Amino acid sequence: MTRLVFGVLVSFLLLTSVTVAQPVKKSDAKLEKTRQEMIAKAVAFLRTTQQEDGSFSPSPQSVIGPTGIVLMGLLQAGVPADDPMVKKGIGFLKKYAHENGSFSSPGVKIINYETCVAICALSLANPGGEYTELLKKADAFIRGQQYTEKNGHSMDDPNYGGLGYGLGERADLSNTEFFVEAIRLTGGGADDEAIQRALVFVSRCQNLPSEHNPSPKAAKNPDGGFYYTAENGGESSAGETANGGLRSYGSMTYSGFKSMIYAGLTSSDPRFQAAEKWLKENYDLNSNPGMGLQGLYYYYQLISKTLDVAKMPVFVTADNQKHDWKAELIELFALRQNEDGSWINPQKRWLEGDPNLVTGYVLMTLSNCKKD
Repeated sequence: MTRLVFGVLVSFLLLTSVTVAQPVKKSDAKLEKTRQEMIAKAVAFLRTTQQEDGSFSPSPQSVIGPTGIVLMGLLQAGVPADDPMVKKGIGFLKKYAHENGSFSSPGVKIINYETCVAICALSLANPGGEYTELLKKADAFIRGQQYTEKNGHSMDDPNYGGLGYGLGERADLSNTEFFVEAIRLTGGGADDEAIQRALVFVSRCQNLPSEHNPSPKAAKNPDGGFYYTAENGGESSAGETANGGLRSYGSMTYSGFKSMIYAGLTSSDPRFQAAEKWLKENYDLNSNPGMGLQGLYYYYQLISKTLDVAKMPVFVTADNQKHDWKAELIELFALRQNEDGSWINPQKRWLEGDPNLVTGYVLMTLSNCKKD
C-alpha cells in the first residue's frame, strides 16, 4: 500500500469515526430538553472523574489547563459556584496561585495560558466576590505579560499586543484570544488599552493585506481568514498555499473575529467584513476548516461563543443557506455523546483525546446554545 493511499485511508477512518450530524427538525422545547439532558449526563460523568485533589486530568503538559476548562464548562452550563465539585476544583487552582498574581504548575512553562484559564474560571465562580483579590493580582500579572512598550516591545515588533504560552515565547492568536477573554471577564471593555493593543496583533494574523497587516504573506492569500501567529511574517498550523501564502483555518478565524468584536469593530470595518465573509464561505460543523478533526472541540466552543457575541442566532452562509447553529450543535452533540456522558475526539492532538477536557469544551459550547 502506498503512503498516499494509506494516508487517505487513515483520514477516512478518522472522519467516519466522528458521527456526522444528520439534522432533524425539532421544536425549541425539545431541543432545550435535549440540551439539558446532555448537560446533566456530562456533569454526572465529571463527578466520577474528578481527582481527590480537585483536579481533572493533570498532565505534564498542563496541570491547570484541563481543570480550568472543565470548571469553565461547568459554571457556564449552570452548575453553581458553591457546588462541592466546583469548589473542590477552584481549591485546586488556588494551590497554584503565586504572589506575583500568576497561576502556574511546577516545571510547566505555559504560565500565560494557565493564568488566563485560571482567571476565566475564577471570574465565573465569583458572584459573591470571594476571589476578587486573587483576580486583581492575576489581571495585573497577565497585563504585564502582553508585548508592549512597557516591557520593551515597539509597535513594529510582530508580537506587539499579543501573548504566547509562556514568558518570552512568541505571541500566538490562540493565547491572545484567551487573554482577551480573561480581560473581558475581569471587566475590560472595548476601549481597554490591553484589548486595543491585542487588536494590533490580531489584525496581523489576518489574511488581509492593509496598513494593519503589511506582511507579504497576507497578499498571497487575501481570503480574510486568520492564521496562528504574526512572527516570521506569519505562520499557520494549516500550512501554506502553493504560492507561499498562509492557509486560514476555522478555530483561528473565529478567535480573531471574536477578539475584533470585543475590541469594538463593527460591520463597517474591512477587517470585520473580510472575516465574516471567510466564515460564511467555510461554515462547517463536521470539521475544523483547514485542520480536519484537529482541535475540533476547541473550535466548537469558539463557534458558539463568537456567534453569540456577534448576536447571530441564525448564520447565513455564502450560498444563502440559513443555519440555526444552536439547533445544529445540540443535535450533533446528542449523536456523539458517549454512554458515560462524555465526549472525545478520535484525533488526539492538543489533548483532545482526554474526555474530561473535551467534555469541558462541549459544556462551554452548550452554554451558548440555550433555546428559549
